[in-house]
Amino acid sequence: MLNLSFQSEVDRSTPAEWSSMLDDFFDANIYQTWSYGSVYWGRKNLSHLVIRRNSDVVGMAQLRIIRPTPLNFGIAYLRWGPICHRRGRELDADAAACMARALHDEYVGRRGLVLKILPNAFAGSARGALFQSVFSDFVHEPIPPANRYRTFVLDLAPPLGELRKRLDKKWRNQLSRAEKNELKVMTGSGTDQYAVFCQMYQEMRKRKAFETTVDIETFGKIQEDLPLTHRMQVLICEQKGVPVAGLVASAMGDSAIYLLGATSDEGLSAKGAYLLQWTLIQWLKEHGIRWYDLGGINPERNPGVYHFKSGMSGADLSHIPSFDAHSSGVSSTIVRTILATYSAVKSAGMPRVGRASQ
Repeated sequence: MLNLSFQSEVDRSTPAEWSSMLDDFFDANIYQTWSYGSVYWGRKNLSHLVIRRNSDVVGMAQLRIIRPTPLNFGIAYLRWGPICHRRGRELDADAAACMARALHDEYVGRRGLVLKILPNAFAGSARGALFQSVFSDFVHEPIPPANRYRTFVLDLAPPLGELRKRLDKKWRNQLSRAEKNELKVMTGSGTDQYAVFCQMYQEMRKRKAFETTVDIETFGKIQEDLPLTHRMQVLICEQKGVPVAGLVASAMGDSAIYLLGATSDEGLSAKGAYLLQWTLIQWLKEHGIRWYDLGGINPERNPGVYHFKSGMSGADLSHIPSFDAHSSGVSSTIVRTILATYSAVKSAGMPRVGRASQ
């Protein structure tokens, strides 16, 4: 049962109210926006949980509800949540503990679903330690190294001059070359800028013929649906009026995530990707963003991207394991089997939204 000083609300928020509440949290992120959930998963498949202490919202979680058959089996999936770090405050252990209990009570206890939580928390961090504590009664699912979220995270607190000094020497030299190449960077969040990026991305994909799970058209629909203050930032690098490199990132709360990148052959020789990243870092600092997540790394599968991102000298971090809970071992096994089959069939013929950093 919830602590009496906390109250839970389920599926009472409107999209506008949800967006407004997200603005009050440091750990808000694009995967917890109503727009991402409704476009990617379908609005009818969403559920929204809010925890209040008196009238003060202290926790939020948007979940995807999956019922793959007419039978009473299913899964409640929480990605990059729950949200529970209010702006201007320390992490609230009591609020996090009540959120863990409320999630279990609603989705496992009342609905009989398997609950799977993929938290946005890094191993070794205060947030990671707190989540591992409050979700200690859940099953901690080990993640194979190939599937775990590993990334570089830049601390943007130091002055720009210090951040530039921390860049790898070769990376800094490439940035200096880019700054001498008469490149122009435009920053915006409109659909026009995103359309320019998409054209460049498609040309790059055709040229390189690489496989990807990213559906940039879906990202475009999310961009159109997002409130203006939550829209992704699109940076386009031009050389003599021709777009040669592009970058898409999301900045919410106190953190930003690098989502998409594209470069033409001309952009490679002009070192446009280096200038784009440095321009974004400056923009993030100007807008009060503290942390910059470079969007995932995999040294074995994509050594080129790993090498590029490592040159920005961020901390090499990995997410903590996911948490699972269920009321019945039998139902859990059935659900997992059905979902694994459903996912395999779907992924064989349909693109999925993910990250791409080419």
